[in-house]
Amino acid sequence: MEHASRQFQPDKITAHFRLEWVNLLLITLSGLLYNLGLLAGPWFEGKLAQCLADILDGNKTAAAMVYLVLSYITVTLLVQGARFIKRFYVRRFANNTSRRMKGVLFSNLVRQKKAALECEGAGELLTKAISDVDDCAEGMRKFTTEFFDTGVAMVGYVGMLLVYDWRLALLCLIFPPVSYICAELMKGNVQRTGAACKKAAASLSAATLDRAENAVTYRIYGCEAAQETGYEQALGKYERSAVLANLWQSALPPLYLVISNISVLFIFWLGRENILAGKWDIAALVAFLSCYGKLAVKSSKAGKLFNAVQKAQVSWKRIRPLMRKQNPLPPPEIPAGRTLVISDLSFSYGDGVPIFSGLSLTAQPGQIIGITGSVACGKSTLGRTFLCEAPYTGSIRWGNQELRTLSPRDISATVGYLGHDPELWNDTVESNVLCGSDGRAMDYLKRTCLDEEVNNMEAGMQTVVGSGADRLSGGQAQRLALARTLAHPRPLLVLDDPFSALDRDTEDAIFEALKQSSPGSILFLISHRLYHFPELDKVVFMDGGKVTVGTHQELLASCPLYQTMWEAHISVKDDGEVA
Repeated sequence: MEHASRQFQPDKITAHFRLEWVNLLLITLSGLLYNLGLLAGPWFEGKLAQCLADILDGNKTAAAMVYLVLSYITVTLLVQGARFIKRFYVRRFANNTSRRMKGVLFSNLVRQKKAALECEGAGELLTKAISDVDDCAEGMRKFTTEFFDTGVAMVGYVGMLLVYDWRLALLCLIFPPVSYICAELMKGNVQRTGAACKKAAASLSAATLDRAENAVTYRIYGCEAAQETGYEQALGKYERSAVLANLWQSALPPLYLVISNISVLFIFWLGRENILAGKWDIAALVAFLSCYGKLAVKSSKAGKLFNAVQKAQVSWKRIRPLMRKQNPLPPPEIPAGRTLVISDLSFSYGDGVPIFSGLSLTAQPGQIIGITGSVACGKSTLGRTFLCEAPYTGSIRWGNQELRTLSPRDISATVGYLGHDPELWNDTVESNVLCGSDGRAMDYLKRTCLDEEVNNMEAGMQTVVGSGADRLSGGQAQRLALARTLAHPRPLLVLDDPFSALDRDTEDAIFEALKQSSPGSILFLISHRLYHFPELDKVVFMDGGKVTVGTHQELLASCPLYQTMWEAHISVKDDGEVA
C-alpha cells in the first residue's frame, strides 16, 4: 500500500482505482454474490406461476406454494444483504476518491500564483473544487456500481435466456445494441451541453459571490436594479443550459426502454409457439419474460451510467491540469539576514507604461526603509514586486542571488508580506495568528496592542473572526494581520500601510514593537502617514512613475513635493480616531 502511494499519479483515473483495491475487492465479491443471486428472481417467478397453475388443476396443494414463497423470501434477504455490503463499500470508495481529489486539487491551488487564480475567477475555481470533483467521483462510483448491477447481471440474464431458447434469445438481443448505437450518436450533444452547463454554473457562482460581497455597495449607490438584471441574465443562462443538458441526458433511459421492449412482442408470439409445441411450460414462459424484462431495465440503467461517465469526463478535462502530484511542503527554512541590492528596478503590467522605474538602493539587515508618495503612485505595486508574482525588469539581489531565481518556497521563507487589505480567514483569533505553528499568540497580540481587546471578547483567543474578519473593526483586523506577520518573522518584511486604521498612540506603540521585533530584518514600511519617517534609515518617494531615494532630511531638501506632504502632515493635529 505504501509503495502504491509513492507511485500514485493523481492525473490518471486508473491510479485512483488502484489505490482503492481493498474496497474494490470487497465490492467485487459482494457484487458478484448480489447479482448472481438476482438470477433466482425469474426462476422463482416462473416456478410460482407454474405452482399456481398446478394448484388450480388440483395437482399440488397450497403447502407447495408456501414453501416456494418462504424460499424466495430467504434468497431475497440474502441477496439484499449482499447488496447492502456492496453499496456500503461503493460509497466508501467514492468518498475516499472525492476527498483525495479535493486534497490534490487544493495542494495545487495553494501553489498557484495569485495572478493566475485571479485570472481564472472565484466562481470557476469554486465549481472545479466542489462540483467537478464530485461529478468525477460520482462517475467513478456509478461505473463501479453499474459494472456489477448492470454488467454482471446482464451477462447472467443473457445466459438464462440462451438456456431457455437460444434462437429467441438472439432475436431479442438485437435490440439493446441498437439502443447503445443511438446513445453513441447522442454522445457529442451530451458532452457539449454538459460542458456549457458547467461554464454557466461557474459564471453564476461568480455572480452570486459578487452579490454577497458587494450587497451594501449596491444598496448605497442605488444600483440594485442594474445588478439584479445582470444576475438574472447569469441565472437565466444557467437555467437554459441546465435544461438543455438534462434534456439530452434524460432522453437516454427512455430510449433504451422503448427500443428494448419492442422484443416483448416476439417473446409472446414465439413463446406461445413453444408452449403449443410442448417445448415450454408456463414456468418457462414467465421466467423468460421476467428475465428479459429485468435485462431491459438493466440496459436502461446503462443509460444512467453513460450519462454519469460523460459528465465525469467533462469535469475531468476541467480539473486534470490541477491534479498533478505535489510533494509535501517541508517547513520553510528561514535564511539569515543578507544585504539587499536593488538596481534600476522597474515594473509594468504587460507592455504598458511602467508603474515605476529606476529604483536603486542598498539595504542592510536591521534597517527600516519607508515608501511613500502621492495617491496611486505604485507604492503597493512596489511592495508586491518583492513577492515575484509578476515579472519585473532590473535587479533585486538578496545576498548573491537574484530574488526572482529563487523557488516560490524559498521566496515565501525570505519575504514576509502584509497587504493593505488584511486577508484573514474564518477561524479563531489564535489560529489566524499562529497559522498552525507553535508559539503563544498572546505575545504577538501584545506587540500590536490587541491583547486587551481580545481578552475582552466573549471567547478570548478562541473568538471566530468571521468571513473576511467581518466581526472585527478595521483597526482590529489590521493589527491581527500584523500580529500574524510578526509571528512568522522573515529577513525581508514588507508592510503595506499597517497604521492606516490606527490612532497616533497605538501607531507609536506598534512602531516601537516593530523595531524591537525584527532587529535582523530589512523592513519596508509603506505608508501615507509620515510621523515616524524621520526615524527611518531611508525613504523611497514615488510620484508619476519616478522614484527618489534618500534620508528624510535629504528628501526635504531636494524634493519639494515630499516637503509639502511632510509639512501638511505635521500641521494636522491627531484627531484621536480610535480603531
